[in-house]
Amino acid sequence: MAVKYICSLLTVLDIQKSKEFYENILNQEVELDHGHNISFKGGFALHDREHFKMLINSEDDIKSPHNSVELYFESDDLDTIQNKLESINASFLHKIREQPWGQRVMRFYDPDNYIIEVGEPMDVVIIRYFKKGMKTDEICKRTSMPLEIVEMVLKTVQTDKYFSDR
Repeated sequence: MAVKYICSLLTVLDIQKSKEFYENILNQEVELDHGHNISFKGGFALHDREHFKMLINSEDDIKSPHNSVELYFESDDLDTIQNKLESINASFLHKIREQPWGQRVMRFYDPDNYIIEVGEPMDVVIIRYFKKGMKTDEICKRTSMPLEIVEMVLKTVQTDKYFSDR
C-alpha cells in the first residue's frame, strides 16, 4: 500500500486574512475554498485553527508555530514582493540577501508567524552568473549545481527568447 503525499496544512487564526495574504502578496491561486479550509494550487492549504481543533477533538490550544518550519516559494521578481511586504509592515527575518550558493532570498513571517521564504529560481542564478561572464565550471562551483543542470539551463536559454527576458 502506497501513501501519497498531498500537501502541507497550516492552521491559522484568521482564515480570510491569511487567504488574502497568500493571494495578494505571494500571488498564490486558490484551488478550493471550503470556508474553513483553503487549498492553493502551489500544494499547501490553510485551515481555520478553531475548526481544526474541533476536527481533532481537542480542548487544548493549538500551539503557535516555532521557527522550525517554513514554506518555500520561488519568484524571479523578489524586489516587487519585498515592496509589497514592506507596504503592509510585514515582519522580516531578513530582507533580500544572497545565500552562499548565490541565490537571492528573503524570509519573513506570514500573519500567523509561519516562516515564509521566497527565493529566486536557480536557473535565474545560473543565467545571472553566465551574463556576468562566468564559465560553466565556475558557475557549477559557485552555485553547487551539477554540470548537467548548468548545461541544460544554458542550452535552454541560448536557444530561447527566455535568455533575453531575464
